[in-house]
Amino acid sequence: MMAYSRKYKQVFFAGKRNVFIFEKCENKTWQYEVIVLSLIMKRLIGLDLDGTLTQHRSPLDAVHRELLDAIGGKYKIIIVAAGNAPRVFAQMGQYPIDIIANYGMQESRMIDGKFTIVRDDKVAVDRRFFISETDYLRRKYGYTDYVGDSLEFHESGMVTFPLLGTKADINDKIAFDPDRSKRRLMYPEVKELFKGWSVFVGGTSSFDFTPEQYNKYDAMIHYGAEHGYSRDEMLYVGDDFGDGGGDSDIRLGGMDYIAVEDYRKLAEKLKYLLS
Repeated sequence: MMAYSRKYKQVFFAGKRNVFIFEKCENKTWQYEVIVLSLIMKRLIGLDLDGTLTQHRSPLDAVHRELLDAIGGKYKIIIVAAGNAPRVFAQMGQYPIDIIANYGMQESRMIDGKFTIVRDDKVAVDRRFFISETDYLRRKYGYTDYVGDSLEFHESGMVTFPLLGTKADINDKIAFDPDRSKRRLMYPEVKELFKGWSVFVGGTSSFDFTPEQYNKYDAMIHYGAEHGYSRDEMLYVGDDFGDGGGDSDIRLGGMDYIAVEDYRKLAEKLKYLLS
C-alpha cells in the first residue's frame, strides 16, 4: 500500500528542466520519487488506456471519466493505445476524445459529435511466417496450451501474439505476468526473430507487432506536428516504459512522461496538473 504525504513541490530546476519530488510511503518506508518535466508549459497530454486509465480490457469507470473531464478542461488530451480505435472508443463508454490506435497505425477524432476514423494505415502481413515463428516460440517456452486462436491478425496489419490465446479469461490474463518478467525473458529472442517489426510486450499476456515505423513516440510527434504542438509541450502518461514495453519509445525518444504503477492511483499521480 502506497500513499503520498502531500502534493508535489518543485525543488530546483536545471537548464530547461523542472525537477519535482514526491514523498511516498510503502511498507512504512519513506521513499522519494523524482519526476522531471520541461519548463515549457504542457499543452498536449497523451494517455495510455489499459493499465493507466482502466484495468486491462475493462470499461472506463466514473472516477477516471471525471478525471479526464478535469484534465481536459486545462489541456488537450488524447488517447495513445495499442488497441484499435473502435475498441478503445467502446471501452471508454464513447468518451469524446481523439484516439491514436494500434501504436499510430490508426487515428480517430470526434467530428460534429460523431466518432470518425480519419486515418487507417494498412500493411500486408506474411501470415505463414508469423504462424511458423510463434509456433516455434510456443514450443520452446511451453505455451502450447491456449484458448482460442494462437494469433490475432488485426485489419491494420498489426499482429498480436497472445500467449494464453485470444479467448483466454480476463482474470487468467491479468494474473499471468503482472511484472512482465515472463515476457521480458522471451523478448530478446522474439525481437531477433521479427526483424523489421517493432515488438512490444503488450497488454497482460501478449506481444504486439507493428511495422517498425509505428510506435507511440512517433505517433505523438506526428499528431503534434499536425495540430501545432512541439515535443516540449507534450506529456505522456503510461504504465510500461521498460525495455520492450508499449510506452518504451516515449522514454527512448526523450519525451516527458509519467509512469503509472496502478491505474487506481492515477488521480493522485496527476494531481499536480490540476493545482
